[in-house]
Amino acid sequence: MPAALHARGVTLSLGVRHILDQVDLTIDDGHRIGLVGPNGVGKSTLLRVLAGELRPDDGTVRLEPRDANVGYLPQEPERTAELVSEHLARRTGVTAASVELDEATQALAVGAEGSDDRYAVALDRWLALGGADVEARTGVVWADLGLRASLLDQPMHSLSGGEAARVGLAALLLARFDIFLLDEPTNDLDLDGLARLERFVNGLEAGLVLVSHDRTFLERTITDVVELDEFSHTATRFAGGWESYLHERDVARARAQEAYEVYDEKRSSLASRAQREREWATQGLSRAKKKPVDNDKFVRNFKINQTEQLAGKAARTDRALERLDVVEQPREPWKLRLSVASGERSGDVVARLEAAVVDRGGFRLGPIDLQIGFGERVVITGANGSGKTTLLGALLGEVPLTSGVQWRGPSVVVGRLEQVRAQLAPTATVLDAFLATTGQTVSEARTLLAKFGIAANHVGRAVESLSPGERTRLVLALLMAGRAGSAGANCLVLDEPTNHLDMPAIEQLEQALGSFAGTVLLVSHDRALLGNVSRTRTVELDRGQIVADRPE
Repeated sequence: MPAALHARGVTLSLGVRHILDQVDLTIDDGHRIGLVGPNGVGKSTLLRVLAGELRPDDGTVRLEPRDANVGYLPQEPERTAELVSEHLARRTGVTAASVELDEATQALAVGAEGSDDRYAVALDRWLALGGADVEARTGVVWADLGLRASLLDQPMHSLSGGEAARVGLAALLLARFDIFLLDEPTNDLDLDGLARLERFVNGLEAGLVLVSHDRTFLERTITDVVELDEFSHTATRFAGGWESYLHERDVARARAQEAYEVYDEKRSSLASRAQREREWATQGLSRAKKKPVDNDKFVRNFKINQTEQLAGKAARTDRALERLDVVEQPREPWKLRLSVASGERSGDVVARLEAAVVDRGGFRLGPIDLQIGFGERVVITGANGSGKTTLLGALLGEVPLTSGVQWRGPSVVVGRLEQVRAQLAPTATVLDAFLATTGQTVSEARTLLAKFGIAANHVGRAVESLSPGERTRLVLALLMAGRAGSAGANCLVLDEPTNHLDMPAIEQLEQALGSFAGTVLLVSHDRALLGNVSRTRTVELDRGQIVADRPE
Protein backbone atom coordinates (compact mmCIF):
# COMPACT_ATOMS: atom_id res chain seq x y z
CA MET A 1 0.00 0.00 0.00
CA PRO A 2 1.43 3.43 -0.90
CA ALA A 3 2.57 5.44 2.12
CA ALA A 4 3.46 9.08 2.61
CA LEU A 5 4.89 11.20 5.39
CA HIS A 6 4.04 14.90 5.65
CA ALA A 7 5.95 17.37 7.84
CA ARG A 8 4.40 20.84 8.09
CA GLY A 9 5.86 23.89 9.80
CA VAL A 10 8.33 21.86 11.86
CA THR A 11 10.16 24.15 14.29
CA LEU A 12 12.64 22.97 16.91
CA SER A 13 15.22 24.45 19.28
CA LEU A 14 17.66 22.49 21.41
CA GLY A 15 18.60 24.63 24.38
CA VAL A 16 19.57 28.05 23.04
CA ARG A 17 20.26 26.67 19.55
CA HIS A 18 17.59 27.26 16.93
CA ILE A 19 17.74 24.18 14.67
CA LEU A 20 14.66 24.06 12.41
CA ASP A 21 12.24 26.84 11.45
CA GLN A 22 8.96 26.16 9.65
CA VAL A 23 10.33 23.18 7.72
CA ASP A 24 7.94 21.52 5.26
CA LEU A 25 8.70 18.14 3.73
CA THR A 26 6.63 15.50 1.96
CA ILE A 27 7.93 11.98 1.34
CA ASP A 28 5.96 9.99 -1.21
CA ASP A 29 6.42 6.53 -2.71
CA GLY A 30 9.24 6.41 -5.23
CA HIS A 31 10.88 9.65 -4.13
CA ARG A 32 14.48 9.32 -2.95
CA ILE A 33 15.38 12.57 -1.22
CA GLY A 34 18.93 13.61 -0.42
CA LEU A 35 18.99 15.81 2.70
CA VAL A 36 22.02 18.10 2.50
CA GLY A 37 23.62 20.97 4.39
CA PRO A 38 26.79 21.67 6.38
CA ASN A 39 27.68 19.76 9.54
CA GLY A 40 25.61 20.88 12.52
CA VAL A 41 22.75 22.35 10.46
CA GLY A 42 20.22 19.83 11.79
CA LYS A 43 20.00 17.02 9.22
CA SER A 44 20.14 14.20 11.78
CA THR A 45 17.79 16.14 14.04
CA LEU A 46 15.22 16.44 11.24
CA LEU A 47 15.43 12.69 10.57
CA ARG A 48 14.77 12.00 14.25
CA VAL A 49 11.74 14.30 14.15
CA LEU A 50 10.43 12.50 11.07
CA ALA A 51 11.01 9.15 12.81
CA GLY A 52 9.05 10.28 15.87
CA GLU A 53 12.07 10.18 18.19
CA LEU A 54 11.98 13.95 18.77
CA ARG A 55 8.87 16.05 19.27
CA PRO A 56 9.04 19.44 17.50
CA ASP A 57 8.30 22.65 19.40
CA ASP A 58 5.80 23.51 16.68
CA GLY A 59 4.43 21.92 13.53
CA THR A 60 3.18 18.43 12.72
CA VAL A 61 4.44 15.13 11.32
CA ARG A 62 1.68 12.99 9.83
CA LEU A 63 1.72 9.50 8.29
CA GLU A 64 -0.67 8.24 5.62
CA PRO A 65 -1.89 5.65 6.45
CA ARG A 66 -1.39 6.14 10.17
CA ASP A 67 -0.15 2.57 10.66
CA ALA A 68 2.60 2.87 8.00
CA ASN A 69 6.01 1.58 9.11
CA VAL A 70 8.85 4.10 9.32
CA GLY A 71 12.41 2.78 9.56
CA TYR A 72 15.25 4.98 10.83
CA LEU A 73 18.94 4.03 10.53
CA PRO A 74 21.04 6.27 12.81
CA GLN A 75 24.42 7.69 11.88
CA GLU A 76 26.69 5.59 14.09
CA PRO A 77 26.56 1.81 14.61
CA GLU A 78 25.26 0.88 18.05
CA ARG A 79 28.18 -0.70 19.91
CA THR A 80 26.22 -2.37 22.73
CA ALA A 81 26.17 -5.80 24.38
CA GLU A 82 23.19 -6.69 22.17
CA LEU A 83 23.84 -9.74 19.97
CA VAL A 84 24.05 -9.13 16.24
CA SER A 85 21.01 -11.35 15.61
CA GLU A 86 19.03 -9.37 18.20
CA HIS A 87 20.22 -6.13 16.62
CA LEU A 88 18.99 -7.21 13.18
CA ALA A 89 15.56 -8.18 14.50
CA ARG A 90 15.23 -4.89 16.34
CA ARG A 91 16.52 -2.72 13.47
CA THR A 92 14.06 -4.28 11.04
CA GLY A 93 11.18 -3.60 13.46
CA VAL A 94 10.47 -7.32 13.86
CA THR A 95 11.28 -7.41 17.60
CA ALA A 96 8.76 -4.70 18.50
CA ALA A 97 6.17 -6.21 16.17
CA SER A 98 6.70 -9.65 17.75
CA VAL A 99 6.26 -8.28 21.25
CA GLU A 100 3.02 -6.55 20.25
CA LEU A 101 1.77 -9.70 18.51
CA ASP A 102 2.48 -11.82 21.61
CA GLU A 103 0.64 -9.35 23.84
CA ALA A 104 -2.28 -9.15 21.40
CA THR A 105 -2.44 -12.96 21.29
CA GLN A 106 -2.60 -13.13 25.09
CA ALA A 107 -5.33 -10.46 25.13
CA LEU A 108 -7.28 -12.43 22.53
CA ALA A 109 -6.92 -15.65 24.58
CA VAL A 110 -8.53 -14.06 27.65
CA GLY A 111 -11.22 -12.33 25.61
CA ALA A 112 -10.12 -8.76 26.37
CA GLU A 113 -12.28 -6.02 24.89
CA GLY A 114 -11.14 -4.99 21.42
CA SER A 115 -8.62 -7.86 21.29
CA ASP A 116 -9.90 -9.05 17.88
CA ASP A 117 -8.99 -5.77 16.20
CA ARG A 118 -5.74 -5.47 18.15
CA TYR A 119 -4.66 -8.96 17.11
CA ALA A 120 -5.53 -8.35 13.45
CA VAL A 121 -3.52 -5.10 13.37
CA ALA A 122 -0.56 -6.68 15.18
CA LEU A 123 -0.51 -9.68 12.84
CA ASP A 124 -0.69 -7.49 9.74
CA ARG A 125 2.19 -5.37 11.04
CA TRP A 126 4.33 -8.42 11.91
CA LEU A 127 3.75 -9.92 8.46
CA ALA A 128 4.36 -6.61 6.68
CA LEU A 129 7.73 -6.24 8.42
CA GLY A 130 8.73 -9.76 7.35
CA GLY A 131 8.55 -11.40 10.76
CA ALA A 132 7.37 -14.73 9.33
CA ASP A 133 10.55 -15.42 7.37
CA VAL A 134 13.14 -13.07 8.87
CA GLU A 135 15.44 -15.88 10.00
CA ALA A 136 15.47 -17.55 6.58
CA ARG A 137 16.05 -14.24 4.83
CA THR A 138 18.85 -13.38 7.28
CA GLY A 139 20.71 -16.53 6.30
CA VAL A 140 20.50 -15.66 2.62
CA VAL A 141 21.59 -12.03 3.10
CA TRP A 142 24.35 -13.09 5.50
CA ALA A 143 25.83 -15.54 3.02
CA ASP A 144 25.48 -13.06 0.17
CA LEU A 145 27.44 -10.44 2.14
CA GLY A 146 30.17 -12.97 2.92
CA LEU A 147 29.74 -12.63 6.68
CA ARG A 148 30.67 -15.40 9.11
CA ALA A 149 27.65 -17.23 10.57
CA SER A 150 29.28 -17.04 14.03
CA LEU A 151 29.07 -13.25 13.83
CA LEU A 152 25.33 -13.45 14.53
CA ASP A 153 26.08 -14.61 18.07
CA GLN A 154 28.64 -11.90 18.81
CA PRO A 155 27.85 -8.69 20.74
CA MET A 156 27.70 -5.52 18.66
CA HIS A 157 30.58 -3.91 20.57
CA SER A 158 32.95 -6.67 19.44
CA LEU A 159 32.61 -5.82 15.72
CA SER A 160 35.18 -3.99 13.64
CA GLY A 161 34.13 -0.84 11.80
CA GLY A 162 33.78 -2.77 8.56
CA GLU A 163 31.77 -5.57 10.19
CA ALA A 164 29.45 -3.07 11.88
CA ALA A 165 28.94 -1.37 8.52
CA ARG A 166 28.03 -4.71 6.90
CA VAL A 167 25.61 -5.51 9.74
CA GLY A 168 23.96 -2.13 9.16
CA LEU A 169 23.71 -2.92 5.47
CA ALA A 170 22.22 -6.34 6.24
CA ALA A 171 19.58 -4.70 8.45
CA LEU A 172 18.67 -2.45 5.54
CA LEU A 173 18.49 -5.28 3.02
CA LEU A 174 16.22 -7.21 5.39
CA ALA A 175 13.96 -4.26 6.19
CA ARG A 176 10.44 -3.93 4.80
CA PHE A 177 9.49 -0.44 5.86
CA ASP A 178 7.05 1.86 4.11
CA ILE A 179 9.29 4.92 4.67
CA PHE A 180 13.09 4.75 5.02
CA LEU A 181 15.15 7.39 6.88
CA LEU A 182 18.89 6.76 6.46
CA ASP A 183 21.59 8.80 8.18
CA GLU A 184 25.02 8.37 6.54
CA PRO A 185 24.38 4.78 5.36
CA THR A 186 27.56 4.76 3.25
CA ASN A 187 29.98 5.25 6.15
CA ASP A 188 32.61 2.47 6.36
CA LEU A 189 31.09 0.47 3.49
CA ASP A 190 33.52 -0.99 0.98
CA LEU A 191 32.99 -0.69 -2.77
CA ASP A 192 30.99 -3.91 -2.95
CA GLY A 193 28.79 -2.75 -0.06
CA LEU A 194 28.26 0.62 -1.73
CA ALA A 195 27.21 -1.09 -4.97
CA ARG A 196 24.73 -3.26 -3.06
CA LEU A 197 23.35 -0.25 -1.19
CA GLU A 198 22.92 1.65 -4.47
CA ARG A 199 20.98 -1.25 -5.99
CA PHE A 200 18.81 -1.50 -2.89
CA VAL A 201 18.03 2.24 -2.79
CA ASN A 202 17.35 2.49 -6.51
CA GLY A 203 15.04 -0.54 -6.34
CA LEU A 204 12.90 0.83 -3.52
CA GLU A 205 9.28 1.66 -4.20
CA ALA A 206 8.96 3.17 -0.73
CA GLY A 207 9.73 6.80 -0.02
CA LEU A 208 13.21 7.51 1.31
CA VAL A 209 15.17 10.37 2.87
CA LEU A 210 18.91 9.94 3.25
CA VAL A 211 21.78 12.01 4.57
CA SER A 212 25.06 11.35 2.80
CA HIS A 213 28.22 13.21 1.89
CA ASP A 214 29.25 10.58 -0.65
CA ARG A 215 29.00 12.59 -3.85
CA THR A 216 29.14 9.57 -6.16
CA PHE A 217 26.40 7.79 -4.19
CA LEU A 218 24.15 10.86 -4.37
CA GLU A 219 24.73 11.20 -8.12
CA ARG A 220 23.60 7.60 -8.65
CA THR A 221 20.60 7.35 -6.35
CA ILE A 222 18.52 10.41 -5.43
CA THR A 223 15.58 11.92 -7.30
CA ASP A 224 15.25 15.12 -5.21
CA VAL A 225 17.34 17.27 -2.89
CA VAL A 226 16.24 19.10 0.26
CA GLU A 227 18.78 21.66 1.43
CA LEU A 228 18.78 22.96 5.02
CA ASP A 229 20.00 26.56 5.27
CA GLU A 230 22.42 27.20 8.12
CA PHE A 231 21.28 30.81 8.58
CA SER A 232 17.49 30.72 8.15
CA HIS A 233 17.12 27.10 9.41
CA THR A 234 14.56 26.56 6.64
CA ALA A 235 14.40 23.87 3.96
CA THR A 236 14.36 24.28 0.18
CA ARG A 237 13.44 21.42 -2.14
CA PHE A 238 15.05 20.96 -5.56
CA ALA A 239 13.38 18.55 -7.98
CA GLY A 240 15.68 16.38 -10.04
CA GLY A 241 18.87 14.54 -9.17
CA TRP A 242 22.19 15.62 -7.74
CA GLU A 243 23.62 17.29 -10.83
CA SER A 244 20.37 19.21 -11.34
CA TYR A 245 20.55 20.40 -7.72
CA LEU A 246 24.13 21.64 -8.09
CA HIS A 247 23.18 23.60 -11.20
CA GLU A 248 19.99 25.06 -9.71
CA ARG A 249 21.77 25.95 -6.47
CA ASP A 250 24.51 27.83 -8.31
CA VAL A 251 21.95 29.63 -10.48
CA ALA A 252 19.88 30.56 -7.41
CA ARG A 253 22.93 31.92 -5.61
CA ALA A 254 23.99 33.93 -8.64
CA ARG A 255 20.48 35.39 -9.00
CA ALA A 256 20.34 36.24 -5.30
CA GLN A 257 23.67 38.05 -5.52
CA GLU A 258 22.59 39.87 -8.69
CA ALA A 259 19.27 40.90 -7.10
CA TYR A 260 21.10 42.26 -4.08
CA GLU A 261 23.57 44.20 -6.23
CA VAL A 262 20.70 45.79 -8.25
CA TYR A 263 18.90 46.70 -5.01
CA ASP A 264 22.07 48.04 -3.41
CA GLU A 265 22.85 50.18 -6.47
CA LYS A 266 19.30 51.64 -6.52
CA ARG A 267 19.37 52.26 -2.78
CA SER A 268 22.76 53.97 -2.93
CA SER A 269 21.72 56.06 -5.94
CA LEU A 270 18.47 57.23 -4.32
CA ALA A 271 20.20 57.94 -1.00
CA SER A 272 22.88 60.02 -2.74
CA ARG A 273 20.29 61.92 -4.79
CA ALA A 274 18.18 62.68 -1.69
CA GLN A 275 21.25 63.95 0.14
CA ARG A 276 22.26 66.21 -2.78
CA GLU A 277 18.74 67.60 -3.11
CA ARG A 278 18.58 68.37 0.62
CA GLU A 279 21.99 70.05 0.51
CA TRP A 280 21.01 72.16 -2.53
CA ALA A 281 17.73 73.11 -0.86
CA THR A 282 19.50 74.13 2.35
CA GLN A 283 22.14 76.14 0.50
CA GLY A 284 19.52 77.82 -1.75
CA LEU A 285 17.33 78.84 1.18
CA SER A 286 20.31 80.30 3.00
CA ARG A 287 21.29 82.40 -0.04
CA ALA A 288 17.69 83.45 -0.77
CA LYS A 289 17.14 84.80 2.74
CA LYS A 290 20.15 87.05 2.50
CA LYS A 291 19.33 90.55 1.25
CA PRO A 292 19.85 90.56 -2.53
CA VAL A 293 22.16 93.28 -3.90
CA ASP A 294 19.41 94.65 -6.15
CA ASN A 295 16.85 94.43 -3.36
CA ASP A 296 14.42 92.74 -5.82
CA LYS A 297 11.77 90.92 -3.79
CA PHE A 298 10.50 89.04 -6.89
CA VAL A 299 13.92 87.49 -7.45
CA ARG A 300 14.12 86.65 -3.76
CA ASN A 301 10.69 84.95 -3.81
CA PHE A 302 11.64 83.04 -6.97
CA LYS A 303 14.76 81.65 -5.31
CA ILE A 304 12.84 80.64 -2.20
CA ASN A 305 10.27 78.86 -4.39
CA GLN A 306 13.04 76.99 -6.21
CA THR A 307 14.49 75.93 -2.85
CA GLU A 308 11.11 74.61 -1.69
CA GLN A 309 10.81 72.62 -4.91
CA LEU A 310 14.21 71.04 -4.26
CA ALA A 311 13.14 70.16 -0.73
CA GLY A 312 10.01 68.54 -2.18
CA LYS A 313 12.12 66.52 -4.59
CA ALA A 314 14.28 65.32 -1.69
CA ALA A 315 11.14 64.22 0.18
CA ARG A 316 9.85 62.35 -2.89
CA THR A 317 13.24 60.67 -3.28
CA ASP A 318 13.10 59.63 0.40
CA ARG A 319 9.68 58.10 -0.18
CA ALA A 320 10.97 56.23 -3.24
CA LEU A 321 13.79 54.90 -1.07
CA GLU A 322 11.31 53.71 1.54
CA ARG A 323 9.23 51.95 -1.13
CA LEU A 324 12.16 49.89 -2.36
CA ASP A 325 11.68 46.19 -1.66
CA VAL A 326 14.56 45.27 0.65
CA VAL A 327 16.81 42.52 -0.67
CA GLU A 328 19.07 40.98 1.96
CA GLN A 329 22.70 40.42 1.06
CA PRO A 330 23.35 36.68 0.59
CA ARG A 331 25.31 35.39 3.55
CA GLU A 332 28.49 33.46 2.95
CA PRO A 333 28.46 30.04 4.62
CA TRP A 334 31.21 29.16 7.07
CA LYS A 335 34.12 27.51 5.28
CA LEU A 336 36.72 25.22 6.71
CA ARG A 337 40.28 26.36 5.99
CA LEU A 338 42.41 23.27 6.38
CA SER A 339 46.14 22.98 5.94
CA VAL A 340 48.56 20.46 7.39
CA ALA A 341 52.03 21.70 8.28
CA SER A 342 54.74 19.43 6.89
CA GLY A 343 57.42 18.58 9.43
CA GLU A 344 61.08 17.90 8.74
CA ARG A 345 61.81 15.14 6.29
CA SER A 346 61.95 11.65 7.76
CA GLY A 347 64.43 8.99 6.69
CA ASP A 348 64.08 7.18 3.39
CA VAL A 349 62.20 4.30 5.04
CA VAL A 350 59.10 5.35 6.95
CA ALA A 351 57.96 1.89 8.14
CA ARG A 352 58.61 -1.75 7.35
CA LEU A 353 56.99 -5.12 8.07
CA GLU A 354 58.85 -8.40 7.56
CA ALA A 355 56.89 -11.68 7.70
CA ALA A 356 54.51 -9.87 10.04
CA VAL A 357 51.51 -11.73 11.46
CA VAL A 358 48.74 -10.29 13.62
CA ASP A 359 46.09 -12.47 15.27
CA ARG A 360 43.01 -10.61 16.53
CA GLY A 361 40.14 -12.80 17.66
CA GLY A 362 39.30 -15.05 14.74
CA PHE A 363 41.08 -12.83 12.19
CA ARG A 364 44.66 -13.23 10.98
CA LEU A 365 46.65 -10.61 9.08
CA GLY A 366 49.70 -11.89 7.25
CA PRO A 367 52.32 -12.91 6.84
CA ILE A 368 53.00 -9.45 5.42
CA ASP A 369 56.14 -8.02 3.81
CA LEU A 370 55.72 -4.31 3.18
CA GLN A 371 57.96 -1.25 3.11
CA ILE A 372 56.82 2.38 2.89
CA GLY A 373 59.29 4.96 1.60
CA PHE A 374 59.33 8.68 2.32
CA GLY A 375 57.07 10.74 0.06
CA GLU A 376 55.00 7.79 -1.10
CA ARG A 377 51.26 8.33 -1.33
CA VAL A 378 49.81 4.88 -0.69
CA VAL A 379 46.13 3.99 -0.97
CA ILE A 380 45.22 0.77 0.87
CA THR A 381 42.13 -0.92 -0.55
CA GLY A 382 40.12 -4.03 0.21
CA ALA A 383 36.74 -5.28 1.31
CA ASN A 384 35.35 -4.67 4.79
CA GLY A 385 37.15 -6.99 7.20
CA SER A 386 40.17 -7.52 4.93
CA GLY A 387 42.52 -6.01 7.55
CA LYS A 388 43.19 -2.45 6.33
CA THR A 389 42.96 -0.78 9.75
CA THR A 390 44.93 -3.63 11.34
CA LEU A 391 47.65 -3.21 8.71
CA LEU A 392 47.93 0.51 9.50
CA GLY A 393 48.24 -0.28 13.20
CA ALA A 394 50.91 -2.89 12.54
CA LEU A 395 52.92 -0.54 10.31
CA LEU A 396 52.89 2.17 12.98
CA GLY A 397 53.79 -0.24 15.77
CA GLU A 398 50.49 0.31 17.54
CA VAL A 399 49.20 -3.25 17.07
CA PRO A 400 51.45 -5.97 18.52
CA LEU A 401 52.67 -8.64 16.14
CA THR A 402 52.11 -12.33 16.79
CA SER A 403 55.31 -12.95 14.85
CA GLY A 404 57.63 -11.19 12.42
CA VAL A 405 59.36 -7.81 12.51
CA GLN A 406 58.02 -4.25 12.59
CA TRP A 407 60.22 -1.17 12.22
CA ARG A 408 59.36 2.51 12.09
CA GLY A 409 61.77 5.33 11.32
CA PRO A 410 62.85 7.25 14.44
CA SER A 411 62.26 10.62 12.76
CA VAL A 412 58.74 9.76 11.57
CA VAL A 413 56.09 12.10 13.01
CA VAL A 414 52.59 10.80 12.37
CA GLY A 415 49.50 12.93 11.93
CA ARG A 416 46.39 10.81 11.83
CA LEU A 417 42.67 10.73 11.34
CA GLU A 418 41.55 7.28 12.41
CA GLN A 419 38.31 5.50 11.71
CA VAL A 420 36.62 5.82 15.11
CA ARG A 421 37.81 9.40 15.83
CA ALA A 422 38.99 8.45 19.34
CA GLN A 423 42.31 10.28 19.60
CA LEU A 424 41.06 12.50 22.44
CA ALA A 425 39.90 11.37 25.89
CA PRO A 426 36.09 11.01 25.64
CA THR A 427 35.25 12.29 29.13
CA ALA A 428 37.54 15.33 29.05
CA THR A 429 36.24 18.68 27.86
CA VAL A 430 37.03 19.61 24.28
CA LEU A 431 39.36 22.41 25.37
CA ASP A 432 41.21 20.42 28.05
CA ALA A 433 41.75 17.44 25.75
CA PHE A 434 42.93 19.69 22.93
CA LEU A 435 45.36 21.59 25.18
CA ALA A 436 46.80 18.39 26.63
CA THR A 437 47.43 16.93 23.18
CA THR A 438 48.70 19.97 21.29
CA GLY A 439 50.46 22.02 24.00
CA GLN A 440 48.85 25.20 22.66
CA THR A 441 47.84 28.14 24.82
CA VAL A 442 44.15 28.60 25.63
CA SER A 443 43.96 31.55 23.23
CA GLU A 444 45.64 29.63 20.40
CA ALA A 445 43.41 26.59 20.94
CA ARG A 446 40.17 28.61 21.03
CA THR A 447 41.14 30.47 17.85
CA LEU A 448 41.98 27.28 15.95
CA LEU A 449 38.89 25.42 17.17
CA ALA A 450 36.71 28.35 16.08
CA LYS A 451 38.18 28.05 12.58
CA PHE A 452 36.84 24.49 12.53
CA GLY A 453 33.36 25.55 13.58
CA ILE A 454 33.85 24.51 17.22
CA ALA A 455 32.67 27.67 18.93
CA ALA A 456 32.90 28.92 22.51
CA ASN A 457 29.74 27.07 23.57
CA HIS A 458 31.32 23.76 22.49
CA VAL A 459 34.74 23.87 24.16
CA GLY A 460 33.38 23.19 27.66
CA ARG A 461 31.49 20.08 26.56
CA ALA A 462 32.81 16.54 26.94
CA VAL A 463 34.39 15.14 23.78
CA GLU A 464 31.97 12.19 23.84
CA SER A 465 28.97 14.57 23.72
CA LEU A 466 29.94 15.94 20.29
CA SER A 467 28.08 14.85 17.19
CA PRO A 468 30.02 12.62 14.74
CA GLY A 469 30.54 15.61 12.41
CA GLU A 470 31.74 17.84 15.25
CA ARG A 471 34.10 15.11 16.49
CA THR A 472 35.58 14.71 13.01
CA ARG A 473 36.17 18.49 12.76
CA LEU A 474 37.83 18.37 16.18
CA VAL A 475 40.23 15.66 15.00
CA LEU A 476 40.95 17.68 11.85
CA ALA A 477 41.81 20.65 14.07
CA LEU A 478 44.11 18.35 16.03
CA LEU A 479 45.70 17.22 12.77
CA MET A 480 46.31 20.85 11.76
CA ALA A 481 47.70 21.81 15.18
CA GLY A 482 50.04 18.82 15.48
CA ARG A 483 51.30 17.24 18.68
CA ALA A 484 52.95 19.04 21.57
CA GLY A 485 56.66 19.40 20.91
CA SER A 486 56.30 18.67 17.18
CA ALA A 487 56.82 21.16 14.35
CA GLY A 488 54.47 19.21 12.10
CA ALA A 489 53.79 15.75 10.70
CA ASN A 490 55.82 14.13 7.95
CA CYS A 491 53.50 11.12 7.60
CA LEU A 492 49.71 11.38 7.36
CA VAL A 493 47.66 8.29 8.19
CA LEU A 494 44.01 8.68 7.21
CA ASP A 495 41.50 5.89 7.87
CA GLU A 496 38.10 6.67 6.28
CA PRO A 497 38.72 10.42 6.70
CA THR A 498 35.52 11.56 4.96
CA ASN A 499 33.14 9.79 7.37
CA HIS A 500 30.80 12.43 8.87
CA LEU A 501 32.45 15.29 6.97
CA ASP A 502 30.30 17.62 4.88
CA MET A 503 31.19 18.20 1.25
CA PRO A 504 32.96 21.58 1.62
CA ALA A 505 35.17 20.04 4.33
CA ILE A 506 35.93 17.03 2.11
CA GLU A 507 37.01 19.38 -0.67
CA GLN A 508 39.29 21.20 1.79
CA LEU A 509 40.76 17.86 2.87
CA GLU A 510 41.47 17.01 -0.77
CA GLN A 511 43.32 20.31 -1.21
CA ALA A 512 45.30 19.82 2.02
CA LEU A 513 46.37 16.35 0.92
CA GLY A 514 47.39 17.70 -2.46
CA SER A 515 49.76 20.25 -0.91
CA PHE A 516 51.22 17.97 1.80
CA ALA A 517 54.88 17.22 1.12
CA GLY A 518 55.34 14.11 3.28
CA THR A 519 54.17 10.50 3.20
CA VAL A 520 50.46 9.66 2.96
CA LEU A 521 48.76 6.39 3.91
CA LEU A 522 45.09 6.50 2.97
CA VAL A 523 42.23 4.07 3.53
CA SER A 524 38.98 5.24 1.96
CA HIS A 525 35.96 4.01 0.05
CA ASP A 526 34.96 7.54 -0.99
CA ARG A 527 35.12 7.14 -4.75
CA ALA A 528 35.21 10.88 -5.45
CA LEU A 529 38.06 11.38 -2.97
CA LEU A 530 40.04 8.48 -4.44
CA GLY A 531 39.58 9.98 -7.89
CA ASN A 532 40.68 13.46 -6.82
CA VAL A 533 43.71 12.64 -4.63
CA SER A 534 46.97 11.76 -6.35
CA ARG A 535 48.65 8.49 -5.37
CA THR A 536 51.94 6.79 -6.17
CA ARG A 537 51.01 3.27 -5.11
CA THR A 538 48.00 1.03 -4.36
CA VAL A 539 48.15 -1.87 -1.90
CA GLU A 540 45.19 -4.24 -2.07
CA LEU A 541 44.23 -6.57 0.77
CA ASP A 542 41.99 -9.62 0.74
CA ARG A 543 41.32 -11.68 3.87
CA GLY A 544 44.44 -10.49 5.62
CA GLN A 545 46.78 -10.96 2.67
CA ILE A 546 48.32 -8.47 0.23
CA VAL A 547 47.03 -9.58 -3.16
CA ALA A 548 48.31 -6.62 -5.18
CA ASP A 549 50.98 -3.93 -4.70
CA ARG A 550 51.23 -1.76 -7.78
CA PRO A 551 52.64 1.66 -8.66
CA GLU A 552 50.25 4.27 -10.05
